[in-house]
Amino acid sequence: MAAEMSGPDAENVEFQAAAPLSSEPSERSKQSSETSSQPSQMDEQPSEKSGQSPLSNEGYSGVNEEGADAPLWFPDKPSKPARLLPPLALAYIGDAVFEIAVRQHVIARPNLRPHHLHIQSTKLVSAKAQARMLALIEPQLTQSELDIVRQGRNAKSGTVPKNANVLDYRHATAFECLIGYLYYAGAHDRLRGLILQGFELLERDNETNNK
Repeated sequence: MAAEMSGPDAENVEFQAAAPLSSEPSERSKQSSETSSQPSQMDEQPSEKSGQSPLSNEGYSGVNEEGADAPLWFPDKPSKPARLLPPLALAYIGDAVFEIAVRQHVIARPNLRPHHLHIQSTKLVSAKAQARMLALIEPQLTQSELDIVRQGRNAKSGTVPKNANVLDYRHATAFECLIGYLYYAGAHDRLRGLILQGFELLERDNETNNK
């Protein structure tokens, strides 16, 4: 709502309103017309972001938490910035984020029977699958992302599931740590790109091994 004017400003407004309208276009109107007739720089130059894959490290300087490209899915923010959260806390949220990605991935397939969905999801969220996916996308990671992976891999979780290999479990934790970090840092384009490529590379790898 516009504020009411008082004092000299109000007098100026009343004076301008009472003045006769000129048939000549104002200087501001001329400038506005000239500006609108010129193509903008945005029209002339294609977007840098549109032509770049989320996975390309060319021109990708890493995560900038203050200039995050996407908000969190829910309003509750973490108690600390993403870079200061413990690796296991990042892995905790990363596990949930990756679970949603996996479920959406399997529901995109024709077979929607609950038992089939569960089996396909289990194949992707296992420690072995996550460890393998991390190995496949690792060449695409930036140095800062590799540092997050290293911190997750070295984190001591205390217990290891009975059906998981210790080395696979540590790499799976590192993978979830990376997912959680990218989510909380707001780098969601990067997050989606890495997960999608991970799915694709893992499927190719499984097809090759099954031949």
